[in-house]
Amino acid sequence: MQDEEPLEEWARRRAERQAASKGRLRAVPLGDGPHRGAHVAPSVPRAIEEWSGTQWQVIGVVENLAAAQALLYPPPPEQDKPAEWDRPPTAMREGRGRHRKPAPKEGDR
Repeated sequence: MQDEEPLEEWARRRAERQAASKGRLRAVPLGDGPHRGAHVAPSVPRAIEEWSGTQWQVIGVVENLAAAQALLYPPPPEQDKPAEWDRPPTAMREGRGRHRKPAPKEGDR
């Protein structure tokens, strides 16, 4: 068949996919019964697993869902505000911009 892709190209794409997913983490509940949504038993300990490219390997255990989420989804690093934020706002100066309420006329009172 001419529509088939060469084995070398398929193997290259597969290796790229595996390399891209290596190091991915997941939390698996260690409670009784089948694995369900993470919200079902938030107080159950979790096994933290890492994808090696071919299988999931346990790298640690945490005490509950909150600890697992803190490990899997760390907060982004805080960035310093640029110096321009320290200036007084210019938008609140006196003026008649579109967003300002017009001053009442003398006869409108």
